[in-house]
Amino acid sequence: MGWEALLLAGLGGALIGLLLTLFGGGGSVLATPWLIYVVGVIDTHAAIGTSAAAVAVNAAIGLSAQARAGRVKWPCAITFGIAGLAGSLVGAQFAKQVDGKALLMWFAFAMIAIAVSMLIPKKSEGDPNVHLTPPMVLKLAPVGLLAGLAAGFFGIGGGFLIAPGLMASTG
Repeated sequence: MGWEALLLAGLGGALIGLLLTLFGGGGSVLATPWLIYVVGVIDTHAAIGTSAAAVAVNAAIGLSAQARAGRVKWPCAITFGIAGLAGSLVGAQFAKQVDGKALLMWFAFAMIAIAVSMLIPKKSEGDPNVHLTPPMVLKLAPVGLLAGLAAGFFGIGGGFLIAPGLMASTG
């Protein structure tokens, strides 16, 4: 990788980091195409893994800020996270078996589906005082598992899968 590619990767990282800060998600959805079409990463699987690693760093920093502000519902996050971890391990194994071009096609379909779902009006504003209950675990864990499966398969997650999944399953 030459200095031009590294410069483009750095520029993309800065731009995507700014957009992550503004919108709270979308890092891998933006980073994977940037790495493939702008930087020139040829291997789709490498682009997905690289973007997931880079976005994980941003997510950890964002988590730190949100936790310090008291905005993390830890019981919900841990329940969703454990189920999501199991799903992501399975999804990543499936992704290895899929050809890079087919994976990009499915990635594009996932982006379209997520975009359309974001246009659907919310049924309620939710409950900011939500607490984890046993019935909620029965909703939260399967949604976490599915979000993790998609996250592992496509290398995406955050604001496009996890935040809506948490909101849908916990209110």
